[in-house]
Amino acid sequence: MPKSKRNKTVSLTKVKPGGRPKKEGLVQNVSEALDTYDSIYVFKFDNLRASTLKNLRQMHREDRYFLGKNKIMQLALGRTPEEEPKENIHKLSQHLAGSSGLFCTSRPRKQIVDFFKKFVETDYARSGTPATVTHTIPAGPLPFQHTMVDQLRKLGLPVMLKTGVVTCERHHKVCTKGTPLTPEQAQVLKLLDVKTCQFKVQLVAVWENNNYTEF
Repeated sequence: MPKSKRNKTVSLTKVKPGGRPKKEGLVQNVSEALDTYDSIYVFKFDNLRASTLKNLRQMHREDRYFLGKNKIMQLALGRTPEEEPKENIHKLSQHLAGSSGLFCTSRPRKQIVDFFKKFVETDYARSGTPATVTHTIPAGPLPFQHTMVDQLRKLGLPVMLKTGVVTCERHHKVCTKGTPLTPEQAQVLKLLDVKTCQFKVQLVAVWENNNYTEF
C-alpha cells in the first residue's frame, strides 16, 4: 500500500534563519490552499505593481495569489516525489524562480487561460528600466502650469514661458527605445502621462487532479 502524502511535516531547516514565523505562515497558507483549490498554477511576471496585484486579487476574490520567497513556496509544494504533499505537485517547484508566483483556483482551466491571455495593465516606467518606445516632444506649447518651468528645466527640458504658456523651444527626445531610463526621463514621461510599462502574466505550468501540465 503506498504511503499517504497527507499531513506531511515541512521542515524549514534548509532555509536561512530570520523571519521564521512569516516563512512558516507562508508554508501553512500554501499547504492549506492545496487542499482547498482544484488547480495550482505557476506564473511568471514582469513590472509588477502593488496596485496591479491588488486589482487581480479583487477580480479573483474566491481564489488565492501567493508571491513570496520561492524557496519557501517550494517547501510547501515539495521538491522531490518524497517531499510532495500531493502526487506530481512537486514538479511545479522547478518553475518557482525569479519573478514568479502561485495562483490557486477551482475555476475551469479555459477560463483562467483566456483571462490571462487578455490581461494587460500599463503603468509609468521606472528609472533603470529600458525604454519601450522612443518618445519625442515636438516644439511648441506644453500642457504644464507656468510655475513648473524651473522644475521642467531641471529635468532637462528646453522650455520657456511664451506669453504665459510653457513652450518647448525645439524638438526634444525624451528617451530612446532600448536605453535604460534615467530618473529625470522617467519623471518627464510621468508628467506627460505617457505609460510605457506593461504588466502581463505568463502561465507556466498547472497541477490539477494529481496531473502536471506545462504551457
